[in-house]
Amino acid sequence: MDYISTRGKVEAIGFIDAILMGLADDGGLLVPKHIPQLSADTLQAWQKLSYSELALEIFSLYVNNEIPREDLKQLVDDSYATFRDEAVTPVRRLHDGMYVLELFHGPTFAFKDIALQFLGNLYSYVSRKTNSIIHILGATSGDTGASAIEGVRGKEGIRICILHPHQKVSKVQELQMTTVEDANVLNLAVEGTFDDCQRIIKELFADVAFKHHYHLRAINSINIARILAQTVYYFYAYFRLADQEQVGKVNFSVPTGNFGDIFAGYLAQKMGLPINKLILATNENNILERFVHEGVYQPGAFRGTHSPSMDIQVASNFERYLFYLYGEDAEAVTAIMEQFKAEGRVTIPADKLQTVQADFAAYGVQNEECLDTISTYYENYNYLLDPHTACGVAAADKLAVDGEVMVALSTAHPAKFDESIRLRDIEQTYPEQIQALFDKKQFQTVVGGSNDEIKEQLVKFF
Repeated sequence: MDYISTRGKVEAIGFIDAILMGLADDGGLLVPKHIPQLSADTLQAWQKLSYSELALEIFSLYVNNEIPREDLKQLVDDSYATFRDEAVTPVRRLHDGMYVLELFHGPTFAFKDIALQFLGNLYSYVSRKTNSIIHILGATSGDTGASAIEGVRGKEGIRICILHPHQKVSKVQELQMTTVEDANVLNLAVEGTFDDCQRIIKELFADVAFKHHYHLRAINSINIARILAQTVYYFYAYFRLADQEQVGKVNFSVPTGNFGDIFAGYLAQKMGLPINKLILATNENNILERFVHEGVYQPGAFRGTHSPSMDIQVASNFERYLFYLYGEDAEAVTAIMEQFKAEGRVTIPADKLQTVQADFAAYGVQNEECLDTISTYYENYNYLLDPHTACGVAAADKLAVDGEVMVALSTAHPAKFDESIRLRDIEQTYPEQIQALFDKKQFQTVVGGSNDEIKEQLVKFF
């Protein structure tokens, strides 16, 4: 399996080189040169596998023996042994036709653990095997940072710096990142929004000389390993419904701001998983909803919402979808992204919009609607949703079709967003691991939003 850039100016590279490169050196994003196609017999055989066994089979298709199977199995087993539920990502029934896929049973109570526990172990493995330096640089709207730090804290040969928007993440998210004392961890609180953090990361990775000199590696979903890891739970959820003889038309409603989680579902579908419909659930920062409905991709005014991890205007994984939308034409993608950089807007033609609307449905959830959904499901089904999951459930309810099964991705434990939960006079008990954070000392540096200020911090740290 080789990996190529969406912009076509990077030689095909193998799996390990792809995860080390992160952002392609031509500014594009790496994708598999071909997408493995799964037969009905393979899907049937996989239905009997545990989560870790399923992950091993899917990763094996993309690693192409660069990592010996026994080593890969150990990486997978170690990564998912840290989860609190034996199923890793259990599927819960809420009511007829509505299920939630719980993705928050990892160490930091967020879906990012599923990819980042694996990627952290993978980086550690590569560092040991190749005697290479791993300096991880990432940005977070809240959950990625904690998950990434948890995946590599204290590991020899690895240092990690995470940027987060100052005072624009939940208190629990902030504490999970900033109460880590390990010397190989640096937290930078950036005065600005997540989009500012993400822009800085992309521009620093696009500075190829700086990237190579300081051995920078990506932990955000620009890293293809993140996407591959997230495809696994779509397969797992579908198989659990098949166990209950609920297969038929299965839809997935995905709360997303960066397009990574739903792109993983798109990839699973292209591999052969019979997903009926992928529903893109956004909050009031609804650039992606507008794209699906109108074919216009244009950031609007930033809005702070009750689902802060989705307060994103520029979706970093959008380019990967454009690559497939335009028939894997790297020149077309390059022209579109250059136009977006110059004009801040992309409009696709009618025939492409028709394809987009065949691939996705979309719904933007308003702030009060998000809270209403939390209240409704708590009162009627005794199930507490975090505000991001509530966006996914609200979109699923809005676009439900009789006779079709809806699976909403539950992306975080509600304890991570108690500020939103309390607005509906709902009291919850924190898990012990989260409660303990409030008594710990914090370690973070507040910085401005310029590339030079971040570079200065990185040079001192790395």
